[in-house]
Amino acid sequence: MPSAVVERVRRDETPPATNPVSSPSGFAGARSTTPGRGKTVLGWIALSGAILFAVFLVILAAIGDAEAFFGATMLVLQLVVLGLVVAALATRGGRILGAAALTVALVLNIGTMGALGAVRAAATGSAAGHKTETQKLWEAYPGIKGKDPNGFVAQQSLEGLQALADETLTDVRAQLTAKYGLTWVKVDDGQARPERNGYGGESMLVRYSAPVWATRQPVTGYAHKLAVMRTIETVIKAHGWRGMIAFNDPASGIDPSVLPKMYGGSAPQTQVQWEWFSDEQPDPGWFYATTVDLANDSTGAYRTSREQTSQRTGEPLEGLQLAVVGRYMLSTSKVDAFKNALTKYP
Repeated sequence: MPSAVVERVRRDETPPATNPVSSPSGFAGARSTTPGRGKTVLGWIALSGAILFAVFLVILAAIGDAEAFFGATMLVLQLVVLGLVVAALATRGGRILGAAALTVALVLNIGTMGALGAVRAAATGSAAGHKTETQKLWEAYPGIKGKDPNGFVAQQSLEGLQALADETLTDVRAQLTAKYGLTWVKVDDGQARPERNGYGGESMLVRYSAPVWATRQPVTGYAHKLAVMRTIETVIKAHGWRGMIAFNDPASGIDPSVLPKMYGGSAPQTQVQWEWFSDEQPDPGWFYATTVDLANDSTGAYRTSREQTSQRTGEPLEGLQLAVVGRYMLSTSKVDAFKNALTKYP
């Protein structure tokens, strides 16, 4: 066969070269899409959503809006974030980002941040911003729920009780020192702290505790303790207080079954603790005289307790203590403000 014919046959049998197909981008042989790109985007969406939702929860917790965490809207948003996280975890390309989003969602969610916000609101009172105007009004009530506010103005003032307590306690200490040789140490400086008003806030009234005085010497023996208490009663009556009541004595009318637990014995002769009380009705002052006699402590339980108290406060283990307390006291400097505040209430 002539060579020209053979060459023509070879050319005819050789398959034609395949022309490259142009891609939309103009590069020969390029693929039209990148595998997994859409799945990776889903992972980023899940992670971004979880972070944004977490930031929103942190802001709510910071401002103390605890109630907002438990609304229907917050639950729906949390479910949306959870749905995105699950979708991202189900794809190969978005699995790592979905795992990160899941970590954020587990740490910062409506449960954990709602609890944190509630604790912060309770500690700081910032939840007041979500109360009604009526609730806010009564939270600022200057008096005490269920008590006539005019009575607080008419009664003895805070300054009046402070002066009476100082005079009475000074006189009692002087008389007991003169008659029984007792010496004294102040174990508490006293304080005045606001009374709660019964509506969730603080009133303009205070609970006053005068400085507490204690003897350095034990006051022991039934006859000796009785004589000391009678001397105290005589002195305080001269200052306008009423006769004293012995809470530790069955004759006071207290339930006899509680005496051993409260005072260490059923009869004054065997008791570790005595507690005598007086008041100045109709004014609000209360006077207390309390003795601790460890010679009657047969079990050692009172001594152990007193040792712990003494280490904490520095007061003597045993002896006599004198105290004056006043409830719902109004300072003379606040009378006008108290009256003006009351005009807001029916």
